[in-house]
Amino acid sequence: MSTASAAHLNNVTKVYRRRHLGKLTITPGVEDISLQLQNGEVFGLLGLNGAGKTTTIKLLLGLLFPTRGEVRLFDAPLPNLEVMRRVGYLPELPSFYKYLTVDELLTLYGSLSDLSSNDIRQRSNTVLAQVGLTAHTRKRLGEYSKGMLQRAGLAQALLHDPQLFVLDEPVSGLDPLGLKEMRQLLQDLNRRGKTIFFSSHIISEAEKLCHRVGILHQGRLARVIDKKEWDGGEGKLEKLFLETIHA
Repeated sequence: MSTASAAHLNNVTKVYRRRHLGKLTITPGVEDISLQLQNGEVFGLLGLNGAGKTTTIKLLLGLLFPTRGEVRLFDAPLPNLEVMRRVGYLPELPSFYKYLTVDELLTLYGSLSDLSSNDIRQRSNTVLAQVGLTAHTRKRLGEYSKGMLQRAGLAQALLHDPQLFVLDEPVSGLDPLGLKEMRQLLQDLNRRGKTIFFSSHIISEAEKLCHRVGILHQGRLARVIDKKEWDGGEGKLEKLFLETIHA
């Protein structure tokens, strides 16, 4: 694993301010998060629902701006369009035009990524095989199951061959076979040198995939754990997680 940094959050805080009928409501998102993501690692962000996982991911992608602190990708401050071309993103609940086929979806996203028609065609064939959708290219997305939509979402994240993958609950909605296939795909990407940052509440998957995990609790990064701390003991990461959030 390279020691260079793929992403860096430095003392990042996000506070949501909403004004309605003259009343200001302040809601904490995340507070004082510092984290460095190394090139070539798989990092899992664990936390209960509402812990701040999705907020952290949106800050990392420049979809939200921090109230305080700084976010950098590949040592460049955000926003930065050129840097974002090196990132593939899968949201927790992918939402696509239901009348499109997956081929049409990838053509749309490929054009947004400035890929040529030739590259889109070649890359589409490759990524659809990777995510197991080759046999379903004629179906409209409105006919897809939740798990198939998750695969379509991953296909668009893979399409432009990014260096960094940011995945929000990537195993959400997948059956046991889908879980295994997703795990194998992410492991294969990592073997090819890709950096993967994903959030999850499925601790067993993080245990199998990650080099490190961070535990978010009530908006704070309570602990970062290295694989050697749970390696060799099935269920040990779950124990460390529970100890951390109940400390």
